[in-house]
Order: sequence, then C-alpha cells, then structure tokens
Amino acid sequence: MKVKAAINGFGRIGRMVFRKAMLDDQIQIVAVNASYPAETLAHLIKYDTNHGRYECDVTAEDDALIVNGKRVLLLNNRDPKQLPWGELGIDIVIEATGKFNSKEQAMGHIDAGAKKVVLTAPGKNEDITIVMGVNEDDLDPEKHVIISNASCTTNCLAPVVKLLDDEFGIDNGLMTTVHAYTNDQKISIIRIRICAGQEHVLSPLFQLRRVPLKRFL
Repeated sequence: MKVKAAINGFGRIGRMVFRKAMLDDQIQIVAVNASYPAETLAHLIKYDTNHGRYECDVTAEDDALIVNGKRVLLLNNRDPKQLPWGELGIDIVIEATGKFNSKEQAMGHIDAGAKKVVLTAPGKNEDITIVMGVNEDDLDPEKHVIISNASCTTNCLAPVVKLLDDEFGIDNGLMTTVHAYTNDQKISIIRIRICAGQEHVLSPLFQLRRVPLKRFL
C-alpha cells in the first residue's frame, strides 16, 4: 500500500520533494498546500534553474496539478489545523513552509488528521531529528510523530563527520558553510530587524545567525 503524503509549502524544498516523490511507486502525493496559482506552480515544477526540465508531463487545472495523468489536489490555507488531512487520509505531511517548525506548531497537521509530520528544517521540541546515513535506525514509527530532517548544513556535514569519527575518532573540529544568499539575508531596501552582519550583506564575508548543528554521534 502506498504512503499517502501531502506537501505544505511549495518553495524549492517542497518542489524538489514533489519531483522525486511523484516518481516513487511507494508514495502517493495526494495534495499540495501553496499560495500561488496552479499555472505558476506547474511552471515551477516543469522548469528549474538547478535541476533542469522535469521529465514528467505537468499541466494545471483550477484546483489541481496533473502529473503524467496523476491528479494532485491544490489547497490554499495558511492554517494547518484547517487542512483536510483526515478527509484525504494523509499519512505524512511534508512541512516545507519553514513557518511551523516547532512541535506545537506542527501538531496542527496532526490535529487536522495527518498521522505524522516531517519537517524540512531544524525543529524545536520535535520528537526526533533524523539525518539519513547517520541515525535513521533511531526512528521509531510507533513513538515519533513530529520528525525533523535537520538543516541543509547538517545533512552535508553529519554523514562525513560520522564516517571520520567511526573510522578515526574526532576530538573537536571546525567547519565553514558556504552557500548562496538565503531568505535570511535581505538584499533589497526594506524595513527589517537588522541582525549581526546584515547591514553588510553584500560583503564577501559576513556573520549571520545560524541554527546550531544538532549532535548525532
């Protein structure tokens, strides 16, 4: 039996999860909750600046995306508690908005009828944080309901650190993360709360708030 999943939030992470999941015979993407028109979402799925054109045929209806003949319901509601997860029989919600990363917030999906929630970002008070290749064996489906997949930085670092620690041992270490500008770094002139370094966001080197890496070893 396929796992019935829904995606809440359709930015880059949500769309990449969608692309992969639609090709997985073990997963059925039942619904996507996003605020853009169907035609826009279909275009964003078909064309990606990093990953290129999607191999599947994608078209849009008023309330659905059609991917290789498979219909995915489109929703537009910013309150997780108001989403029809129970009615749709959703097993797992992929929480990809970045807005509901605490256990208390993510439980809105459970209140709406979903069985489990996977956060695509570091969580707060989540039941467990899982990084594939590091600690996936710690997952207990009977006990863990709100599951974080950690941050992109953690997913890059933790598997390498685990390998080195298992083979040689690590007393301490230092790492630097280098990536493109993110939503944390406002580069347009708007009213924001200035954080450390953001007044010089276009400088080659700057400091910025970062979510601490979680320990898995």
